[in-house]
Amino acid sequence: MKDEIERATGRRVVAARRVGGGCINDGWRVEFDDRSVAFVKTRAGVPPDEYSNEAAALRWLAEPRAVNVPEVLGHSERVLAIEWIDEGRLTPTGAEQLGRGLAATHAAGAGTFGGPRPLRIGRLELPNDPLGDWPSFYAERRLLPLAGSLDRDGAQTVERVCERIHDLAGPPEPPARLHGDLWGGNVLADAHGKGWLIDPVAYGGHREIDLAMLRLFGAPSPRVLDAYAEAAPLADGHEERVGLWQLFPLLVHAALFGGHYRARAAQMARRCAG
Repeated sequence: MKDEIERATGRRVVAARRVGGGCINDGWRVEFDDRSVAFVKTRAGVPPDEYSNEAAALRWLAEPRAVNVPEVLGHSERVLAIEWIDEGRLTPTGAEQLGRGLAATHAAGAGTFGGPRPLRIGRLELPNDPLGDWPSFYAERRLLPLAGSLDRDGAQTVERVCERIHDLAGPPEPPARLHGDLWGGNVLADAHGKGWLIDPVAYGGHREIDLAMLRLFGAPSPRVLDAYAEAAPLADGHEERVGLWQLFPLLVHAALFGGHYRARAAQMARRCAG
């Protein structure tokens, strides 16, 4: 792996030790001869384009210069090396900055709903081909491909949600620049209390998706969502749509982990189907 990291980054490795890498990848803290430090992720059997896709997502989110995103130091088919962040605790000021920055990142927009590459979350690969309107994209590219992770009744309930999607999705909005997997674990606080976004699966979508996922799996601070709403108020009825947007990550978890996530996803689908 040392040779792979050196080829990917163009830097000489002088030290490395294992660190937490999440529930999918193995993580390493790697020191280079220029005194820079990287977080390197790797795992056996990683799809050949996964790390190049993540590197592209990080760079795309960094373009508006609105949120802190680790710099990509290099990648290959087997490793991804990004800037190391010394961890701390999110401060109130850091939470406000993160909320405003997320609003500005969303506002930077995307060319379409979807993106140029399939969406990969763990072992799942979802279609990401662009569509002209968000409700159709959400139904056809997000919910229906995952309906089979539930039993027959649950899958049929998801299908009913998709039949009603144009009535449920709220007023039209332009494509936002989404993180795409924005649960609390993908918000990192640095030693100065500022927030960073990590592990994106970025694409063009509805901005309420990122916010709903933060609420589902624990926002790092309520002030993040408050500051976002102050900077970019949400459309009327957004509270009623939270469950609709949370259905997608629940279906992802049902497909990846099964168990109680299947029951939660089916329950949410019933709520949305009415």
